[in-house]
Parts: sequence; C-alpha cells; structure tokens
Amino acid sequence: MQTTNASVRVFLADDSAPIRQRVAGMLAARAMTVVGEGETPQGCIDGILHTHPDVVVLDHQLDGGTGLEVIKVVRKAEPGVAFVVLSNNSAPAYRKRYLAEGARDFLDKTTEFDQLAQAVTSASRH
Repeated sequence: MQTTNASVRVFLADDSAPIRQRVAGMLAARAMTVVGEGETPQGCIDGILHTHPDVVVLDHQLDGGTGLEVIKVVRKAEPGVAFVVLSNNSAPAYRKRYLAEGARDFLDKTTEFDQLAQAVTSASRH
C-alpha cells in the first residue's frame, strides 16, 4: 500500500521557531500534518513519544543539547519513527554520525532545504 502525503505525521525538532514555521508551511503545502514541535532535547523526546509521528525533522543543534540525544532515546523506545536531519552543521562527520544512529537522510538547511518534503515522504515509506 502506498503512503499518501496526507497520512504523513511529522514532528519538528528545531531550536528556531522561524525555521519550524517555515518547515511546517512547506509540509502543509504538501498535505502533510505537523503533529508537534520541540526545541529542547527533552521536550522533543517527550513530544515524539506522546504524538507517535511517522517522521521527525531533526536539527543537530537544539536548545540545551543536540539532536543526537533525541535520536538515541527515541530509536530505542520507538524504532519505527523515521528521522530526517535538517541542519546547518552539515560537515561529513555530522552526516556520518546521524546516519550511523539511524537517520534516513541528512540535509543541509542552506543548500538542500528544498529537498526536505521529498525526503520526509521517502522516509515515511520505509
């Protein structure tokens, strides 16, 4: 059965409210549903475990910590949740670490932002 965008539930984990708003607008235009948002590692973990999204759009830098904290905890508790990292910290070492921790994709906010909706759709199908 093919997943439609309307059924894709997304949680936004980013310390920047303007970025979360921009991503939410982009995903809404593609008929995806944002089910929650967070800006701290613990707030994101709690929100993800409460809302059970299909995909988490995750930044590396969060308020008071990093996205690695989030992905490690959530992958153990909810292994079916997919992660797409969207970060300004896109050095190869960051990409390698997040992908090794189970992220489906890693995008640079500056150069790959326009690929986010497709990456979320793709991650939701795996």
